[in-house]
Amino acid sequence: MSAKALMLMGTGSDVGKSLIVAGLCRAYKLRGLKVLPFKPQNMSNNAAVTIDGGEIGRAQALQALAAGVEPVSAMNPILLKPEHEAGAQVIIRGKRVGSMSAKEYFSKRQKYLSAAVQAFEELSQNADLVLVEGAGSASEINLRKNDIANFGFARALNIPVVVIGDIARGGVIASLYGTFKVIDPKDAKLIVASLINRFQGDPLLFEEGKNQIASLTNCPCLGPVPHFADASLLPAEDILGLTGTQDVGEEEIGTEEKSGTKQIKIAIPLLPRIANFDDFDPLKAHSGVDLQFIAPGNTIPVDADLIILPGSKTTRADLEFLINQGWDIDIKSHHRRGKKIFGICAGFQMLGKTISDPHGIEGDKGSSKGLGLLNITTELDAHKQLRVEQAIDAQFNLPLFGYHMHMGKTDGPDCARGFADVHGVAEGAKSLDGLVSGTYLHGVFASDEYRNKFLSHVISDELKSFNYHQQIDQVLNDFASHLEQHLDLDALLDMARSPVFANADSEGRAKN
Repeated sequence: MSAKALMLMGTGSDVGKSLIVAGLCRAYKLRGLKVLPFKPQNMSNNAAVTIDGGEIGRAQALQALAAGVEPVSAMNPILLKPEHEAGAQVIIRGKRVGSMSAKEYFSKRQKYLSAAVQAFEELSQNADLVLVEGAGSASEINLRKNDIANFGFARALNIPVVVIGDIARGGVIASLYGTFKVIDPKDAKLIVASLINRFQGDPLLFEEGKNQIASLTNCPCLGPVPHFADASLLPAEDILGLTGTQDVGEEEIGTEEKSGTKQIKIAIPLLPRIANFDDFDPLKAHSGVDLQFIAPGNTIPVDADLIILPGSKTTRADLEFLINQGWDIDIKSHHRRGKKIFGICAGFQMLGKTISDPHGIEGDKGSSKGLGLLNITTELDAHKQLRVEQAIDAQFNLPLFGYHMHMGKTDGPDCARGFADVHGVAEGAKSLDGLVSGTYLHGVFASDEYRNKFLSHVISDELKSFNYHQQIDQVLNDFASHLEQHLDLDALLDMARSPVFANADSEGRAKN
């Protein structure tokens, strides 16, 4: 017997769909249910490696953690990773199938619906409840034809839908009512409720608003769910969480953290196609760390103790952007002052002498001159390495847990001084002077003992350690309690129903 399912869509992007799904996963898990998350199509450069050797959106990995299960590629069968303004890398069931323009993908996406339906069916055989997350806005009627991310998927399997509106944006009544009015009436029939998110103030003051929404839409209105401040401590999926400020770290952490007790300043250039930026969440959460993402148009602070070059979806293009911003001058000046520089994945590649792309994997064929701070060279290739990894840090001999997600091979004299030891093989590289190092391993700062030792070594001063994973787990528990308090979770569960797989034909197209 397959699981019951409920799909959560939004009136727009960034209304809190991912977080609500994560909180519900934890809440229903604590009630003793086997819950699994699912998102048919996601677009994000912040991805996670699954236990079956694929990659999925970071939000689905967090939702799996909330549900108490290991992430698998079926939880996000279609992942789009933007490479430029009009195209993306297409990942199907965790594996790269190629790069496509937006026009090309839209012309082919209907055929990928069957992959999404199959993945969902696999999950539903081993769960009590599958919580499905939509993408973007539920009311993008210009994209409705061949849709597989929102109502196209819900219609294929007759899955009930809850539409989330963000009251903090203003106009939530209009956005919810407008969604009902513009979408196909057959789509609207699937909506079983609306939900108000990110409320601030006395919830009782919105009772009339809830009644008006229920009357206008002929559906119950749930919530409101008050703003949950500690959500900023959870891994973010969207780069929108990093933009709009030079000093993102100061914007996103609590007031207690701004009291002047920070011991180390870390600067990270905000690249246009930054990827896997959740690498830095454990640093951001550390009470002794002042983490700054440096927005375009700003210089890297001269008082930074450490510069980290992040991952990128388009290494050579983002390297060119970095140089055009003058950040290469800042980075080399930082090095001349005897300060440390660290690179992860694409950031590691940028620190070398050259990055060549003879097959045009990330764009135009050619070669780019790197920053030259590591004596290494990189050649990009089509083979994508995806695997979780256990390693031993080469500097402190401490255990590390991370994952590989990259295309390319890096060689050179500095590779003999590896960043880590992986099953007896040196991984990454370190400069002869010891100031510059890099690795392909994502997620290394989540290893508590290593992170504290690494940071303390940068400034020659002991930093207070903390358990990052324990903190994430506590925040998820707290948010689940928050939802229990402000939502009728029994009523929400009653709205879920078993999907109808016969409702999709052999190509996954809806029959109704």
